[in-house]
Order: sequence, then C-alpha cells, then structure tokens
Amino acid sequence: MKNKLIILYLFFSIFEASASIKEKIVQNLKTTENLTFNFEQNINGKTENGYCALSYPKKIFCRYNLKNNKILVSNGKSIVIKTTNSYYLYPLERTPLNLILNKNFLMNKINSLNERILDNKFVNFQFSEADFQVNIFFDYKTLNLIGWQTKDIYQNLSITFLASVKKNQELNNSLFILPKQN
Repeated sequence: MKNKLIILYLFFSIFEASASIKEKIVQNLKTTENLTFNFEQNINGKTENGYCALSYPKKIFCRYNLKNNKILVSNGKSIVIKTTNSYYLYPLERTPLNLILNKNFLMNKINSLNERILDNKFVNFQFSEADFQVNIFFDYKTLNLIGWQTKDIYQNLSITFLASVKKNQELNNSLFILPKQN
C-alpha cells in the first residue's frame, strides 16, 4: 500500500511539473472567484492610480486616488465612470473590459493562443476580438493576472498594471451596484 502511494505521489508530481505555464494559468483562473489589487493606469500618457475589486464574471469596482472622487463600476452588464462633476454610463460589451472581466472567455482564449514569457517574470497573451486589441499579463510565479494593455475602437492605448494582488477575498456585493447619477 505504501509503495502505491509513493508511485501515485511521484506520478502527480511529474504531471504537475510537466503541465505547461498556459495550463497552470487556466487552472489558476478556474479557482479564482475574485481579485483585489492596487493599480496604475496610463491612458494616452495620462497616469492615474487607485484600488480595485474584480469579481468574476464581469464585475469590477475601482476607486481612483483623485480629488474628483472618480470611481469605475461594472455590474456585469453596464459600466459607470463617475466623478464629482460627471457621470458616464456605457454598455460593458462596448469596452475591452467585457473581455478581460470574462473569466470563461479568457480561459478559452488562452487555450488557443501561444504565450510569451518575458524575463521569466511575466506571461503574456495577445489577441484581437471584435474591435479591441488586448495584451494580458500574468505573474510567472503566482500565475495571477497582473495587468493588461488595450486599444479601443478609438485607438486609445490604455495600460493597466496591478500590484498587491490578492485572490479570493471576501467582498461585499454592494460594491458592484451602479452608482446613481448626481
């Protein structure tokens, strides 16, 4: 019996070691319900930062470190960008976040793509879908999502870096309720 357990252990150890980085990232995504993180975002040379909570499927709440109290919220169908002076409501499907926040889409897409490993620190997948070009980045060690670069239908380049990423935290679902217009 002891010999059988040792053989099983060795088999699974070898299988785990031989799994590709792509397979490991997909497996990590399968077990990811949500992420919390600090972010830095650069859109056409303008840098902003803050904190986000992302919950699959397609929900995100971001509070920016700006004087105008900017927040970005998606309830899975729509996205709102609200400041003290403005309120913008968009269908989520018209934004690249519709792809990035869709875990099943990402897993399927990753399975069909070739990965690029950058400096043994990052794993990158690049794809075009609808009118969007997306580069998505994962940490080579933790396999967590750590950023994305998108180009939207207006050719605006947006680069988002994630830091202090935490997986499967307890989140309050009220975060993802769209705020009312002022």
